[in-house]
Amino acid sequence: MSEEEQELAGAQREHWQQTYGEHPGMYGAEPSEPAVHAAEVFRAAGAREVLELGAGHGRDALFFAREGFTVLATDFSPAGLEQLHEAAHAQGVAERVSTHVQDVRRPLPLPDASVDAVFAHMLLCMALSTREIHALVTEVRRVLRPGGAFVYTVRHTGDAHYRAGTGHGDDIWEHGGFAVHFFPRALVDHLAEGWILHEVHPFEEGGLPRRLWRVTQTVPR
Repeated sequence: MSEEEQELAGAQREHWQQTYGEHPGMYGAEPSEPAVHAAEVFRAAGAREVLELGAGHGRDALFFAREGFTVLATDFSPAGLEQLHEAAHAQGVAERVSTHVQDVRRPLPLPDASVDAVFAHMLLCMALSTREIHALVTEVRRVLRPGGAFVYTVRHTGDAHYRAGTGHGDDIWEHGGFAVHFFPRALVDHLAEGWILHEVHPFEEGGLPRRLWRVTQTVPR
């Protein structure tokens, strides 16, 4: 990681830690639409264990747990994960949820072929370089069992904030304190090499609205 990448990563970590601290439960209690879709995909594939990357304060991780999945929720914000932990106890699903502070630039803390499914809502389009994104998807592939499903969402280059704010290179733009790596379609296709790519579904979220792709791909058996 270059010095500039390290500085950006550190600034974003502090930004998210402060944001979750000042705005507990900032995304609400209802699951995201991609998580509802992912639960259907995971259930159809016979999945029992879900790894969520970038779980934040846990609205989707808690939803997966209520749906009967065992969930490992990771994030690089201890503040967000503490809120998740407290909510899991309050909702009576603590036995199905574990948390781990994780910077996705590091190897995932799991053995090879050890989970059934992986979910990441807007995690891959955080302030990660293209190289780091490829390395992360390689790690996801490593920890998934054959036939395992990976559902992720990313903001793309058709989004209104693309090329707005401060540019950091590599299609990373910072607006309002949040740095986003906006995905061209070619990057989605490159990340799916060696996988079975089932869907690249466009959708919108939020008041701007944010423009995203929901990607569903599986490890060949």
